[in-house]
Amino acid sequence: MRPRISVVVVTLNEEERLRGCLESAAWADEVIVVDAESADKTVQVAREFTDRVFVQPWPGFAAQKNFGLEQATGEWVLSLDADEEVSPELRDEIRAALATATPCAGYRIPRRNIMWGRFMRHGGLYPDWQLRLFRRGRGRFVERAVHESVEVTGEVERLGAPLVHRSYRDISDFLTRADRYSTLAAEDWVRSGRRPRTRDLILRPAGRFLSMYVVHGGFRDGWRGFLLAVLYAYYVFIRSAKVWERTRLE
Repeated sequence: MRPRISVVVVTLNEEERLRGCLESAAWADEVIVVDAESADKTVQVAREFTDRVFVQPWPGFAAQKNFGLEQATGEWVLSLDADEEVSPELRDEIRAALATATPCAGYRIPRRNIMWGRFMRHGGLYPDWQLRLFRRGRGRFVERAVHESVEVTGEVERLGAPLVHRSYRDISDFLTRADRYSTLAAEDWVRSGRRPRTRDLILRPAGRFLSMYVVHGGFRDGWRGFLLAVLYAYYVFIRSAKVWERTRLE
C-alpha cells in the first residue's frame, strides 16, 4: 500500500494564486491550509478544496509552517507556498518515488521560477533546488526571521520534475516584498552580532548584479533577466542599508 501524502500550504491574502496551487495538489491524500487572518477571500477559496483550514495570527514564516506540519497525518509531507504549483510531471514522479521502499528521508525538488509570464532559465534562478518533500516527523523548518528552510534528519535525494513558482506579480510586488524581507533579514543580521562595512553597501549589490546577469547568464533571458538582476541587487543594497542604519542608531 502506498504511503499517504499530506500537502501543507501557508497563506496570507493569496486569493488570486491559491486556487492554482490547490488545484495542482488535489491528488494528495490530505491538504492543509494555515492562513494568517487574510483580509481577502483566501479562506473561502481554501475551503473549496479542503475542510482542514486553520486560521491563526502570523507568528513568523518557520513557526507558521511548522504548525502546519504538526497538523499533517500523512507519512510524507509536501510543503508548498501559495504561489507554487505541482507540475503533472512532478506529481507522477512523487507517486513513483514513494511507491518504492526508499530509505531516504526527504527529496529536493527543482523549482521553475516564472517571471512576467516567462520561465527564467538563467541568472542562477534554475534549478533553484528546494527541500519540500520529506517524511513526517523527520523534517522541520529552521526558525529564522526570513528565508526559512527545512532541516531533515536522514538521507536526502533529488527528484527531476519541477515545482512551478509563479513569483512576483510585477515590480511593485517585488518592491513591497523586498522591503518586508530586507527588514527581517537585517534584524537577523543585527542579532547575529555581525557589523556592516562600507563594502556591504557597494560591493555586495554590485556583486549580486554581476553574478546574476553575467556569471549565471541572466542576459540570455533578455529584458527580464536584466530587470531581475537590478532588482535583486537593489534588495541586497537595502538589506545592507537597514543593517547599517540599525547599528548606527544603537
